[in-house]
Amino acid sequence: MSQLPPIEPDLNEAAAGGAAPATVAATDQQGNFELKEVEGLSQGRIVWRRFLRHRGAMISAGILLIVVLLAYSSEGIDALGIKIPGWWHYNYTQVANIANGGVPSWQHPFGQDSLGRDMFAVVMRGAQQSLMIVFIVGIISLVVGVIIGAASGFFRGWIDTILMRFTDIVLVIPLIVLTATLGRNFGARGSLILAIVLGLASWTALARLVRGDFLSLREREFVDAARVAGAGPWRIMMIHILPNAIGVIIVNTTLLMSATILTESAVSFLGFGVQFPDVSLGSVIGEYQTAFQTRPWLFFWPAAFIVIISLTINFIGDGLRDAFDPRQKRALNKAARKSAAAAREKARSAQPVEQTAQ
Repeated sequence: MSQLPPIEPDLNEAAAGGAAPATVAATDQQGNFELKEVEGLSQGRIVWRRFLRHRGAMISAGILLIVVLLAYSSEGIDALGIKIPGWWHYNYTQVANIANGGVPSWQHPFGQDSLGRDMFAVVMRGAQQSLMIVFIVGIISLVVGVIIGAASGFFRGWIDTILMRFTDIVLVIPLIVLTATLGRNFGARGSLILAIVLGLASWTALARLVRGDFLSLREREFVDAARVAGAGPWRIMMIHILPNAIGVIIVNTTLLMSATILTESAVSFLGFGVQFPDVSLGSVIGEYQTAFQTRPWLFFWPAAFIVIISLTINFIGDGLRDAFDPRQKRALNKAARKSAAAAREKARSAQPVEQTAQ
């Protein structure tokens, strides 16, 4: 049987619409740099390096860290029997004489309300409570959603049926009913109870996503190899399948946390969330909604912090999604771009010589 001669690329065809040698060389050079940078690194290290190179996520993480430090250092910590004073000279419950009509000043940068409370202290306390609720809801939803979704997708059968019907029941229970019945009249523990209630009602979407991932991953070859090696069901779930679904889990958890601060604000705005004398960002907006026309600073600052926290968590989630998705093309760093440009220029200069030789 005769062997066909190798087909050589036509430079004219490549110039007309095909891949030019310079482009192919540059693409190969970029791929080589990407392979060299991740060579010998674990999957966790690769994901971490991709995340650190995501500018939006890193800027958002820095802004969120500043908000957390500002809120907890200015007002201190007063929760669960722990009392650490802050550096700000007003407390969120302290009433003082109204100066300059309550408008923002050097003494009261966020102004004062009609009672004489310093709004900077009130907003910082509200940010503390809202951040605490967001992170507790994220942790509870993560644990419950992953356990139920993983067990449902891996075992299937009657276990899948029972867990998914339970998920459907939780999904149809109105959230406002839970918060209205369980989130009130708990005094100093009201914020913690509200966070637990929101967490126990917010895991359903994550559980469905984890179930779908586990249904797909349980049929892969590495799972069959683990079964042949004698691994038990829970070891296969936690050691072999869960790391492959961690991208979906983390990304959707951050998006859930971003939505939680809006949910908490809406619930507190309706009067079913954090109760007086404690405050959250949503309860501050609900309390001063009528002052928007005459004293907009009472409404603007808590709303601004809600937007900042929500957007930063969203951008962090986008960065995590890009880091965990292997299909995302990471931008080359400065040295790699310079070397790739040099290789591209070298390929272009060699192109006329090849044409002349032909």
